[in-house]
Amino acid sequence: MTRERQEAYAVRSHARARAAHDAGRFAAETVRVGPPGRALERDERARRLDPAVVARLSPAFTPDGTVTAATSSPVSDGAAVVAVVPEAVRRDLGLAGLRVVASATVGCDPALPGWGPVPAVRAVLDRAGARLDDVAAVEVVEAFAAQVLAVTDALGLDPLGDPADDTRVCPDGGALALGHPWGASGAVSVVRLFFRLVRGGARAGTLGLATAAVGGGQGVAVLVEVAR
Repeated sequence: MTRERQEAYAVRSHARARAAHDAGRFAAETVRVGPPGRALERDERARRLDPAVVARLSPAFTPDGTVTAATSSPVSDGAAVVAVVPEAVRRDLGLAGLRVVASATVGCDPALPGWGPVPAVRAVLDRAGARLDDVAAVEVVEAFAAQVLAVTDALGLDPLGDPADDTRVCPDGGALALGHPWGASGAVSVVRLFFRLVRGGARAGTLGLATAAVGGGQGVAVLVEVAR
Protein backbone atom coordinates (compact mmCIF):
# COMPACT_ATOMS: atom_id res chain seq x y z
CA MET A 1 0.00 0.00 0.00
CA THR A 2 1.91 3.03 -1.21
CA ARG A 3 2.21 6.15 0.88
CA GLU A 4 0.95 8.19 -2.10
CA ARG A 5 -2.36 6.29 -2.23
CA GLN A 6 -2.82 6.60 1.52
CA GLU A 7 -2.26 10.34 1.40
CA ALA A 8 -4.59 10.77 -1.56
CA TYR A 9 -7.34 8.98 0.36
CA ALA A 10 -6.76 11.04 3.51
CA VAL A 11 -6.86 14.30 1.55
CA ARG A 12 -10.11 13.09 -0.05
CA SER A 13 -11.66 12.30 3.35
CA HIS A 14 -10.88 15.72 4.80
CA ALA A 15 -11.98 17.57 1.67
CA ARG A 16 -15.27 15.65 1.54
CA ALA A 17 -16.00 16.22 5.22
CA ARG A 18 -15.29 19.95 4.92
CA ALA A 19 -17.55 20.17 1.88
CA ALA A 20 -20.32 18.29 3.70
CA HIS A 21 -20.05 20.67 6.67
CA ASP A 22 -20.14 23.71 4.41
CA ALA A 23 -23.19 22.36 2.57
CA GLY A 24 -25.01 21.64 5.84
CA ARG A 25 -25.28 17.91 5.21
CA PHE A 26 -24.27 17.06 8.79
CA ALA A 27 -26.55 19.61 10.44
CA ALA A 28 -29.66 17.44 10.77
CA GLU A 29 -27.78 14.46 12.20
CA THR A 30 -25.73 16.25 14.85
CA VAL A 31 -26.76 17.58 18.25
CA ARG A 32 -25.38 20.68 19.91
CA VAL A 33 -23.36 19.93 23.06
CA GLY A 34 -23.09 22.49 25.84
CA PRO A 35 -24.98 25.64 26.89
CA PRO A 36 -26.06 28.32 24.39
CA GLY A 37 -23.27 30.71 23.58
CA ARG A 38 -20.57 28.21 24.51
CA ALA A 39 -21.93 25.14 22.76
CA LEU A 40 -20.07 22.92 20.33
CA GLU A 41 -22.15 23.12 17.17
CA ARG A 42 -20.12 20.88 14.84
CA ASP A 43 -17.24 18.45 14.83
CA GLU A 44 -13.91 20.15 15.42
CA ARG A 45 -12.08 17.87 13.04
CA ALA A 46 -11.69 18.00 9.26
CA ARG A 47 -8.96 20.32 8.05
CA ARG A 48 -7.64 21.53 4.74
CA LEU A 49 -4.81 19.12 4.04
CA ASP A 50 -2.05 20.41 1.77
CA PRO A 51 -0.72 17.37 -0.12
CA ALA A 52 2.76 18.91 -0.21
CA VAL A 53 2.81 19.27 3.58
CA VAL A 54 1.33 15.82 4.13
CA ALA A 55 4.07 14.28 1.98
CA ARG A 56 6.73 15.70 4.34
CA LEU A 57 5.32 14.21 7.56
CA SER A 58 7.42 11.65 9.42
CA PRO A 59 6.17 8.06 9.74
CA ALA A 60 4.05 7.61 12.86
CA PHE A 61 4.92 4.09 14.00
CA THR A 62 8.18 2.83 12.49
CA PRO A 63 11.07 4.81 10.99
CA ASP A 64 10.63 3.26 7.55
CA GLY A 65 6.82 3.06 7.68
CA THR A 66 4.32 4.71 5.34
CA VAL A 67 1.56 5.60 7.84
CA THR A 68 1.65 9.16 9.21
CA ALA A 69 -0.52 11.31 11.45
CA ALA A 70 -2.34 12.56 8.35
CA THR A 71 -3.29 9.06 7.22
CA SER A 72 -4.43 7.92 10.68
CA SER A 73 -7.74 8.69 12.35
CA PRO A 74 -7.39 11.23 15.17
CA VAL A 75 -8.10 10.48 18.82
CA SER A 76 -11.54 11.92 19.54
CA ASP A 77 -14.62 11.80 21.71
CA GLY A 78 -18.03 11.19 20.21
CA ALA A 79 -21.34 9.42 20.56
CA ALA A 80 -24.27 8.30 18.45
CA VAL A 81 -27.81 7.19 19.17
CA VAL A 82 -29.66 4.58 17.12
CA ALA A 83 -33.18 3.36 17.95
CA VAL A 84 -33.92 -0.29 17.14
CA VAL A 85 -37.66 -1.03 17.01
CA PRO A 86 -39.92 -3.78 15.67
CA GLU A 87 -41.17 -3.22 12.13
CA ALA A 88 -44.73 -2.96 13.44
CA VAL A 89 -43.76 0.02 15.58
CA ARG A 90 -42.08 1.79 12.68
CA ARG A 91 -45.05 1.13 10.42
CA ASP A 92 -47.62 2.29 13.01
CA LEU A 93 -45.65 5.51 13.53
CA GLY A 94 -45.56 6.10 9.80
CA LEU A 95 -41.83 6.79 9.84
CA ALA A 96 -39.25 5.75 7.27
CA GLY A 97 -36.20 3.88 8.52
CA LEU A 98 -33.59 1.25 7.81
CA ARG A 99 -34.38 -2.46 8.12
CA VAL A 100 -31.54 -4.74 9.18
CA VAL A 101 -31.25 -7.34 6.43
CA ALA A 102 -28.23 -9.21 7.82
CA SER A 103 -25.28 -8.69 10.13
CA ALA A 104 -22.02 -10.47 10.83
CA THR A 105 -19.16 -10.42 13.31
CA VAL A 106 -16.14 -12.36 12.06
CA GLY A 107 -12.75 -13.13 13.57
CA CYS A 108 -9.51 -12.63 11.65
CA ASP A 109 -5.77 -12.84 12.24
CA PRO A 110 -5.04 -10.67 15.33
CA ALA A 111 -1.85 -9.53 13.61
CA LEU A 112 -4.00 -8.00 10.86
CA PRO A 113 -6.96 -6.55 12.77
CA GLY A 114 -7.75 -4.03 10.05
CA TRP A 115 -8.56 -6.88 7.68
CA GLY A 116 -11.70 -7.84 9.62
CA PRO A 117 -14.23 -5.99 7.42
CA VAL A 118 -13.32 -8.16 4.42
CA PRO A 119 -14.62 -11.49 5.78
CA ALA A 120 -17.41 -9.67 7.64
CA VAL A 121 -18.73 -8.02 4.47
CA ARG A 122 -18.45 -11.27 2.52
CA ALA A 123 -20.35 -13.09 5.27
CA VAL A 124 -23.12 -10.52 5.49
CA LEU A 125 -23.62 -10.46 1.72
CA ASP A 126 -23.71 -14.27 1.63
CA ARG A 127 -26.32 -14.38 4.40
CA ALA A 128 -28.48 -11.86 2.56
CA GLY A 129 -28.01 -13.45 -0.86
CA ALA A 130 -26.85 -10.06 -2.15
CA ARG A 131 -23.91 -8.78 -4.20
CA LEU A 132 -21.83 -5.73 -3.46
CA ASP A 133 -22.99 -4.34 -6.81
CA ASP A 134 -26.50 -4.26 -5.33
CA VAL A 135 -25.42 -1.89 -2.52
CA ALA A 136 -26.02 1.81 -3.12
CA ALA A 137 -24.13 3.26 -0.13
CA VAL A 138 -21.08 2.01 1.76
CA GLU A 139 -19.67 3.41 5.01
CA VAL A 140 -16.29 2.04 6.12
CA VAL A 141 -14.90 3.22 9.46
CA GLU A 142 -11.67 4.92 8.40
CA ALA A 143 -9.22 3.85 11.11
CA PHE A 144 -6.29 4.33 8.73
CA ALA A 145 -6.16 5.18 5.05
CA ALA A 146 -4.06 2.07 4.40
CA GLN A 147 -6.64 -0.08 6.17
CA VAL A 148 -9.58 1.35 4.21
CA LEU A 149 -7.77 0.89 0.90
CA ALA A 150 -6.74 -2.67 1.76
CA VAL A 151 -10.39 -3.48 2.49
CA THR A 152 -11.81 -1.74 -0.58
CA ASP A 153 -9.15 -3.34 -2.81
CA ALA A 154 -10.06 -6.79 -1.51
CA LEU A 155 -13.79 -6.18 -2.00
CA GLY A 156 -13.34 -4.80 -5.52
CA LEU A 157 -14.13 -1.18 -4.68
CA ASP A 158 -12.04 1.75 -5.88
CA PRO A 159 -13.04 5.06 -4.25
CA LEU A 160 -9.96 6.79 -5.67
CA GLY A 161 -10.34 5.65 -9.27
CA ASP A 162 -13.89 4.55 -10.07
CA PRO A 163 -16.41 7.44 -10.27
CA ALA A 164 -19.22 5.14 -9.12
CA ASP A 165 -17.32 4.03 -6.02
CA ASP A 166 -16.17 7.59 -5.40
CA THR A 167 -19.78 8.56 -4.75
CA ARG A 168 -20.67 5.26 -3.06
CA VAL A 169 -17.89 4.85 -0.47
CA CYS A 170 -17.79 7.49 2.32
CA PRO A 171 -18.66 10.38 -0.04
CA ASP A 172 -18.83 12.84 2.88
CA GLY A 173 -15.56 11.77 4.42
CA GLY A 174 -15.13 9.56 7.44
CA ALA A 175 -13.15 8.86 10.57
CA LEU A 176 -9.87 10.12 9.10
CA ALA A 177 -11.37 13.59 9.00
CA LEU A 178 -14.04 13.46 11.71
CA GLY A 179 -12.47 11.18 14.30
CA HIS A 180 -12.89 7.57 15.39
CA PRO A 181 -14.56 7.48 18.83
CA TRP A 182 -14.21 3.87 19.93
CA GLY A 183 -17.53 2.27 20.75
CA ALA A 184 -19.46 4.87 18.73
CA SER A 185 -18.02 4.67 15.22
CA GLY A 186 -20.24 1.79 14.13
CA ALA A 187 -23.38 3.63 15.20
CA VAL A 188 -22.09 6.80 13.53
CA SER A 189 -21.80 4.84 10.27
CA VAL A 190 -25.40 3.65 10.54
CA VAL A 191 -26.57 7.20 11.22
CA ARG A 192 -24.68 8.29 8.10
CA LEU A 193 -26.45 5.60 6.06
CA PHE A 194 -29.81 6.76 7.42
CA PHE A 195 -29.26 10.31 6.27
CA ARG A 196 -27.67 9.33 2.97
CA LEU A 197 -30.49 6.92 2.07
CA VAL A 198 -33.66 7.62 4.05
CA ARG A 199 -33.38 11.40 4.29
CA GLY A 200 -31.78 11.44 0.85
CA GLY A 201 -34.99 10.09 -0.67
CA ALA A 202 -33.81 6.63 -1.74
CA ARG A 203 -36.63 4.31 -2.71
CA ALA A 204 -37.78 1.47 -0.46
CA GLY A 205 -35.50 -1.55 -0.68
CA THR A 206 -32.33 0.43 -1.46
CA LEU A 207 -29.39 -1.26 0.26
CA GLY A 208 -26.67 0.26 2.44
CA LEU A 209 -23.64 -1.33 4.07
CA ALA A 210 -21.63 -0.32 7.14
CA THR A 211 -18.48 -2.07 8.29
CA ALA A 212 -15.67 -1.61 10.80
CA ALA A 213 -12.51 -3.32 11.95
CA VAL A 214 -12.08 -4.22 15.61
CA GLY A 215 -8.74 -4.16 17.39
CA GLY A 216 -7.68 -7.67 18.39
CA GLY A 217 -8.82 -9.33 15.19
CA GLN A 218 -12.49 -8.90 14.32
CA GLY A 219 -14.67 -7.33 11.67
CA VAL A 220 -18.31 -6.27 11.92
CA ALA A 221 -20.72 -5.50 9.11
CA VAL A 222 -24.41 -4.79 8.72
CA LEU A 223 -26.54 -4.68 5.58
CA VAL A 224 -29.62 -2.47 5.77
CA GLU A 225 -32.40 -1.49 3.40
CA VAL A 226 -34.68 1.52 3.22
CA ALA A 227 -38.15 0.88 4.68
CA ARG A 228 -40.96 3.30 3.91
